[in-house]
Amino acid sequence: MRTFRKGRVLGLVIILAALIATEFNLNRPLPEPVIAAMAPVYQGNELEKKIALTFNVVWGEEYIPQILDTLKRNEVTATFFIGGQWAEDFPVLTGRIAQAGHEIGNHGYSHPHPDKLSLSANIDEIKKTDEVLFRLTGFKPSLFAPPYGERGDVVLKAAKEAGYRTILWSIDTIDWQRPDPSIITRRVTEKIHNGAIILMHPTAPTVKALPQIILELKNMGYEMVSVSTLLQGLQTGAGNHN
Repeated sequence: MRTFRKGRVLGLVIILAALIATEFNLNRPLPEPVIAAMAPVYQGNELEKKIALTFNVVWGEEYIPQILDTLKRNEVTATFFIGGQWAEDFPVLTGRIAQAGHEIGNHGYSHPHPDKLSLSANIDEIKKTDEVLFRLTGFKPSLFAPPYGERGDVVLKAAKEAGYRTILWSIDTIDWQRPDPSIITRRVTEKIHNGAIILMHPTAPTVKALPQIILELKNMGYEMVSVSTLLQGLQTGAGNHN
């Protein structure tokens, strides 16, 4: 009887281990074509003098109106990757971003560390945000910016299964540290290149730096477009590097 019970316990342990392995894809490596299809995008076409300004939004709502005013005044379109929970807390601001003609992207729902989540939990984060953003804006996003820039295989697989393309960046302003606006501007202008995706957040120094960034990029001959526009015509594999 005792041997039978031990056998049942061992069997349950084996089944549980198999389920965990399946959930986290630990039991087998992903095929190379699948990995290539899931690869995150860091930049657009290197042959075109176009760049994309992006804003990851899960806080800083007090600065959104000023950012929108600056973009409108300079006739620039940007991409806002919005967290689902933030969108629910600030539906009017979310709607205003969309109504201004800016691209809306998915930044997950509750801003967890996605590399620490299971495949199903990552998919839930993305789809829950998808539903919120569609309800508030009438627009269904197709681009996903993972929180903290985490991009493990499980995160990338979740985005692909949810119908999203994973977007990262080639220029990081690190504005969340709230440096002097001149530092933010310099981090952009000194590293600018064709196809650049520039990562920003709604902060006070970002608001102050943004007009100068736009002015200098225009003077350099760069066109500022949405991420989707930036990626149009991107050749397979181009831009998928850091």
